[in-house]
Amino acid sequence: MKAAQKRAQAKVEYNAFLAGCPSRQLLDRISDKWVVLILCALGGDHSAGRPDAAHADAPKAMRYSEISRLLAGVSQKMLTQTLRSLEHDGLLTRTVTPTVPVTVSYELTDLGLSLHHMTRELRNWAQTHMAEVLANRENYDARTS
Repeated sequence: MKAAQKRAQAKVEYNAFLAGCPSRQLLDRISDKWVVLILCALGGDHSAGRPDAAHADAPKAMRYSEISRLLAGVSQKMLTQTLRSLEHDGLLTRTVTPTVPVTVSYELTDLGLSLHHMTRELRNWAQTHMAEVLANRENYDARTS
């Protein structure tokens, strides 16, 4: 069986409901909040309070320090690990420019850009419905207290 045939057969057999399926591991990775936010950052979705996708800026390369400043609360270790895992999966590229000091930038690949479109919608949904979710939490807590 040729490699392309093996990939096609494996694609049919991927089932995230099965414990050993590699797609479950991928779902675990891409459902992480830092992954979602990094993809949104590199995809140009920097404006909080503007959930309308039509207002999104174009995807662009960003330096590590730019991403770190944009993602309030992410530790250096977590950001580094997440960027490495996204590069490993082919969702972004890391480019090192030999300057003094060395410049490192990150940019979405076509695969990463395709995932970014979905994560942007997830982020928009969370921002749009947060008030409703908070009200539901209050109602739930009042009923169960």
